Amino acid sequence: DEIQAIASMMEKQARIVVKPKEVSQEERQRKAALLAQYANVTDEEEYPFPELRLCSEGPDLSDTCTLFRNTNVEDVLNARKLERELLRDEFQKKKEQDKLQREKDKLAKQERKEKEKKRTQKGERKR
Repeated sequence: DEIQAIASMMEKQARIVVKPKEVSQEERQRKAALLAQYANVTDEEEYPFPELRLCSEGPDLSDTCTLFRNTNVEDVLNARKLERELLRDEFQKKKEQDKLQREKDKLAKQERKEKEKKRTQKGERKR
C-alpha cells in the first residue's frame, strides 16, 4: 500500500517535466550579437574612470584592477607590524627596568658591605 503510494507520487513527479523555453531565432541572434559585442570590450572601455579603478600594487598583491581596493593583505601586514613594534617597545621597557634593578641591587650590595666593614671595625676597636 505504502509502496504504491510512493510509486504513484514518483510517477506524478516524473510527469511534471519543465518544458524547455522556446527561444526564437531572432532572440538567439540578439544574444549572440550582445555576447560578441561584450567579448571585445576592454577594462578601460568598461571602466573609463581611472580614478575609480584601483590597481593593487606590491610584490605580494595581485595585479588585477578592480573598482574597490582589497585591503585585507595590507590590514594583516599592518597588524603584524604594529604587533612587532609593541613587542619591541615592551622588550625595551623590560631591558631598562632590568638595568635599573641591577644598579639598585649593586648599590644595596655595596651598602651592605660597607655596613659590615664598619661593624667589624667597631668590634676591633673595642678589643
